[in-house]
Parts: sequence; structure tokens; C-alpha cells
Amino acid sequence: MKGRWYSIPVVLLLLCAVSASSQTESDEGKLGLPGDNLNLFSVMKIFQESETLEIFEKKLNEEENRINNLDLDGDDKIDYITVVDEVDGDVHLIILRVALNEKENQDIAVFTVEKIKNGEVQIQLTGDENLYGKDYIIEPNMTESGSGRPNPGYTGKTQKIDDKVIVANTIPRTEIATWPVVVYMYQPTYVVWRSPWHWGYYPGWWSPWRPWYWHQYYGYHYNWYHHYYGFYRRSYYHHYPHWNGFYYSNRRTVSITVTNRRRSGYYKTTYSRPELRRDGMAMYTKQHPERPVLKPGINRPAPRPTPTRPGANNGAIARPTPSRPSPTRPAPTRPSPERPVTRPTPQRPVTRPTPQKPPVTRPVTRPATRPAQRPAPKQGTGG
Repeated sequence: MKGRWYSIPVVLLLLCAVSASSQTESDEGKLGLPGDNLNLFSVMKIFQESETLEIFEKKLNEEENRINNLDLDGDDKIDYITVVDEVDGDVHLIILRVALNEKENQDIAVFTVEKIKNGEVQIQLTGDENLYGKDYIIEPNMTESGSGRPNPGYTGKTQKIDDKVIVANTIPRTEIATWPVVVYMYQPTYVVWRSPWHWGYYPGWWSPWRPWYWHQYYGYHYNWYHHYYGFYRRSYYHHYPHWNGFYYSNRRTVSITVTNRRRSGYYKTTYSRPELRRDGMAMYTKQHPERPVLKPGINRPAPRPTPTRPGANNGAIARPTPSRPSPTRPAPTRPSPERPVTRPTPQRPVTRPTPQKPPVTRPVTRPATRPAQRPAPKQGTGG
């Protein structure tokens, strides 16, 4: 009898271990933080393919690229991400930032582009800890300094992401120095880029759309994982020695509204529709019919990205005049109490329901109209 009683805790421990393993596997790629709606691996990819910081900012905010899914101010519209370059000698700190209102801004992530020696450049992309947690850093699968270019048939270690085994492709630092945007920044004629757009003033081509639920966003980007994790990796320390002194302590911008909403669980409702993952995968198939949807197994090394030259119309755009005055924002500590608690079931193609209150939250030049109600979450206590 005593042996039988001892066996019960053992069984319970085994069940907990299986449950924890299942949870980890099903939540692969999810931080449970607002940054889940801006995949930094995709941001690194689009940065590598851009020729200038102005073009990079445009690609980052174009709806068809499906990269930006942030709605930090809670107006049921995607936030515009600005790009600002802060220069420290041969180091460029490229800050991605969102304006929540006329007075509040929130840093999203920061590229550190550092020219070292022998024509080598190293790059890291750090997510702001308010959105991604502490030391969430993405970098290319860089070879060690001075090791040269690996053999064409060389592949590095593998890792399992969800149900996919990803084969790593190494990138020499000398190759990073040839990325178009890197070449552009280190030209003698380079003029430091600081986005001209801010709260209430946005480019004429930009019209905010409605954010996806996270599982739909994840279902789309999952099909790029062979590239994201094939060429980029997580890091846990900064190469740039003056990260804290130059950026974190003196230039970092944090919004109290985002901080309070994160702590209260305001952003958690984005995870409430797990069944929509298939719709994100369907959107990927529709936009990329030439590319197969990922299936379990070992993927082949992904091809190296080729920068695409934009057309002549991608130059600077004159600043538009806002069509409406800036609206009053809700209290920062909790969502508006007038919103319903549950989300209505959307019709396909699935997008988030639109609130029935007047859609005036930002004075953009081409406001989007939406037919349905967007819910707000119950106030939680998590963060």
C-alpha cells in the first residue's frame, strides 16, 4: 500500500512534465508580450533587402509585406513605425519608434550596425524590453571575425522550431558589409536619416489597416521560419560596448501607456483566436503561390536574399496635412469601459472586427473605414 502511495506523486510529476513539454512546443515563437506582433526576424530580413533607411521604413509599414502588426495605442489600427539613425563614430544605432499620441513615444527595437576591421561589419537587432523582455537580440549567423567565407556546401547546426528542423547558414561579416543598406550608410555622402513623420503627420501612401490576431500573424510568418532561423539567430549579449551609455540611458524612449497596458494584460486578447492560424497560412499561400507551405521534416538551406530595387516613385513624399484634429485618448491604465468584453466572430477573409464608434483616432490622409466592433479585453493583472 505504501508503495502505491509513493507511485502517485511520480505519476503526477510525469503528467506535469508532459503537459509542460506540450505547452512549450505549442507556444514556440510566442513571448506573451506586445512584441509578438512585430516579428524581429522578418524585420532583419527586410532590412537586409533594403537599399536605404527611407526604403526600409516604407517596406516596414506596407500592408502587403505583413510585417507590422502592432496596435499599441489600442485604436484598432496599425501603428506607423518611424526610423531614426543615431550615430556614434562608426556605429549606427537605428531606432524603430511608434508615436502613441502627441506626447508619448515608444521605442520598438534598435539596430546596432558596427564597422569593425578588415572591411567587416556586425549587426544586431534588440527588441525593447517593454515589448520583448530583457536582452531579446537577433543577429545574423555570423562567422567568427577573420574566419572568411565558408565553403558553399557548408551548413551549420540544426535546431527544431515547432515541427520544423532548421538548417543554419553562416554569413561572414565581410558579406554583411555588402548589404545595400550598410553600403549606403557608410558612404561619405550619407546624410543621417531621421524620419520626417510623427504623430498626426504620415506619408500620403500610408493608410492604416486593422491588426490580425496573433495566431493569424504567426500562421503567416511560420512559413518563413526556414529563412528566419536559417540565416539569423538569438543572441544574449551586445557586441557594441557603449549600448548602455550611448543608447539605453540617454536615448531610449518608453511610453507609460504601453507599460501600464502591458502590466494590466491589455495586449493579451491578441492570443484569443488560435484557430485563425490556418487563415494566416492561407494568406501566405495566396500571396506566395510559388512557395510551398512548410511541412514537418528537414528543410533545405534557404537561398540568400536578393535586394530588390524599388521604382522611381519611392522617393520622399511631401508631408500631408491632417484631415482631422487629434482625438482624445483613453486613460492609460485600462481600456475604455464602453467596449464589449467578447469579440464577435468575423467572416472570412478573417480580419479583426471594427468598433462602431467614430473611426477617428489618427488624422491620416486616407482614413480606413471598417464595418464591425472591436472588443477590448477584460482588465487583467498580468504583464
